[in-house]
Formats: sequence, C-alpha cells, structure tokens
Amino acid sequence: MPTTPLSVLDLIPISAGATAAQAVRNTVDLARRTEEAGYHRYWFAEHHLNPGVAGSSPALAIALAAAATERIRLGSAGVQLAHRTPLSTVEEFGLIDALHPGRLDLGLGRSGPQLLKERAARPAEPSPQRTTEEGLFIPGGRQLNPDKLLASGRLAAQFALLRQPGAQTPDYGEQVAEILALLSGSYRSADGVEAHPVPGEGADVQLWILGSSGGQSARVAGANGLRFAANYHVSPSSVLEAVAAYREAFRPSATLERPYVAVSADVVVGEDDAHARHLAAGYPAWVRSIRRFEGAIPFPDPETAAGLHWTDEDRELVADRVDTQFVGAPGTVAERLRQLQAATGADELVITTITHDHRDRVRSYQLLAREWQRSEPDGPR
Repeated sequence: MPTTPLSVLDLIPISAGATAAQAVRNTVDLARRTEEAGYHRYWFAEHHLNPGVAGSSPALAIALAAAATERIRLGSAGVQLAHRTPLSTVEEFGLIDALHPGRLDLGLGRSGPQLLKERAARPAEPSPQRTTEEGLFIPGGRQLNPDKLLASGRLAAQFALLRQPGAQTPDYGEQVAEILALLSGSYRSADGVEAHPVPGEGADVQLWILGSSGGQSARVAGANGLRFAANYHVSPSSVLEAVAAYREAFRPSATLERPYVAVSADVVVGEDDAHARHLAAGYPAWVRSIRRFEGAIPFPDPETAAGLHWTDEDRELVADRVDTQFVGAPGTVAERLRQLQAATGADELVITTITHDHRDRVRSYQLLAREWQRSEPDGPR
C-alpha cells in the first residue's frame, strides 16, 4: 500500500511573550518548511477572540502562504458558515484560485450558538473509555455544561460581533448545496434567478466537510460525495462514530467515487520521549483555557507551565485531550499515528503541533516527516 499522506493543521498560535505579527511570520515560514519536508496539505483553522490564536481568516492566511510556497495544497479547516455566506466564501476562494489554480481545499465547518447548544443537549450519560484492537485510545465522552456555555460572555460577544443583528444561520446542508451550485455554475434562486460569481465559478477547488461527530456534518459530506475530515484532536471520543456515519451516508459523486477520510491528531515530536514531553508541557494549560471558555491563552513556555496550579477538576477537564496527544520521539509518535490510521481507516492524517518556540515546532514536523517516510509501507528507505 502507498504511504499515507501527512498534512498540517495550523491555528497560527501566539506564544507567550510574542505578538500576532510574529505568529503570522512563523506560519509562513512553517508552510515553506513543511512543503520542503513533503507534507501534502497545509490547512488553516478559523478562531475568533482568542488571545493566543491569530488564525481569524483562513482565506487571508491561505493567500499569504500561497505566495510563499509552490506545490503544497492550501486550505481551510474550516470556514465557519454560521457567520459567512456561500457567495462570499466562493468569491474569496475563487480570487485566490485565480493566481494559484489547483492548489486550494475549501473545508467547511459548522459553528455558532446553535451548534454549541446541540452539543450541550447531548445525553449526559458518558460513554466509557476504551482501547481499540489496533491500540488506539478512545476516551470517554464528556458533556458540555450548558449553563457555563450559555453564560460565557466571551462566546456571547463573539457571536454578536460576527453576525449582523437579527441574522439567522440557514441550514448547513442548504449552505453546502449553494456553495456546490455556485462553484459549478448551476445556481438558481427560489425565483429562478441565476448567479455566477466572478471569480469563483469554475474554480479548481477541492471541497471538504469537517466534523466532530456522527451528526449533520458527516451526513452532509457523505450524501454529497465530498471528502470528510474528522477531529481526533478536538473530539477524540467520537472520531469512530464520525467516520462511520460519513461512510454509511456516502454516495459517489462526479468528483469522488469512494469515501475519503482525513483524521487529525495533536502531535509533538522531540529528539527523544523526554524531550518531547518537555516541549509539550504548555499544552494542558492551553487546553484548560479553551475548556473554561476563556479563549486560548498565549502558549506557555515549559518552565512557566511547570509552575501552574492545578486542581483535580482542572485535570479532569483536559484529560481526554492530554491523553490523546501523541508526544514522543519520532518512532513513538509514528507508531501511535499508525494506530490512528488503522482504527479509523484514514486515507490521510492531519497533524497539528504547537510548541512555545517556533524552532521546536518546525523541528517536530521535520522529524515526523522523516520517520514517516522511512517507516511507512512503500516509503523510501
């Protein structure tokens, strides 16, 4: 079998003591370096009002990276359609495609208060943790606290600032259908009016759907014959449910004959296991800030992280993310990634790595790429 491609997911993290401008420059450099190392895609997440994350506009980040690279595919993971329109999304990606044709991935995600309410309303009965026969750890499901969720002033401000007053988000499946129609030139309004975005119509853009569960995103991706990206790094407890629902719903399309799945993983690679654990020391505190609905903090350096106070409640809050972060020497991490690939049947793995020092982050990606190419079946020896 051919080597499973490795790709990159970048939030444009800001390290403690650094600036957003430095984070953006680091991202452009990392895009160049990972292209040189042989990574297949470079994706940008979309986040807002986070003190430690500068990735607020995937389209702009893609344009910056496209100008600095030559071959690597570039994309969004993903554009959050709760506060975007299909037309604006197609036009933005069409504009980039005009100068960088055939390199773009348009990854679409759900977001906004309605999605968070749906997650909070899921049954409170937690699913048990387990280990698959391939050796992949699946943590127990965790229930969002709806009271904390709905009372978060930061989230309320984010939703208010991203949407026009009184705006209502259309059905996600309908938004995806409109994007497909605008790209293909087949769009017709309810009144029969045609719309032809320039640029945008006919753009050589690969469409992806992002999902964290077996819910609407997985079903929409499958029903439309689109590629699907599942989040082990965000929602590890439901990754198997997500990929199974996608495959069950899949119907072949003009662009895809069989299901195609990418699965993400949080990874830190060091020279050895102990070195990697040192580099990853800031990760639990960073996750804790997100889980408290405070917004991601600037990523702490290992020494500062070691001195932070933790309660049992804090540890429980982040346990699923910490326990499913792949941290270690190149061989250690490659083995865990192979377990993830085997358990999910992933066609591709998407790696997201955050360290305090940019050089350590670059080195982590380089070490992993070298080990993956060496150790994967049919990889170069």
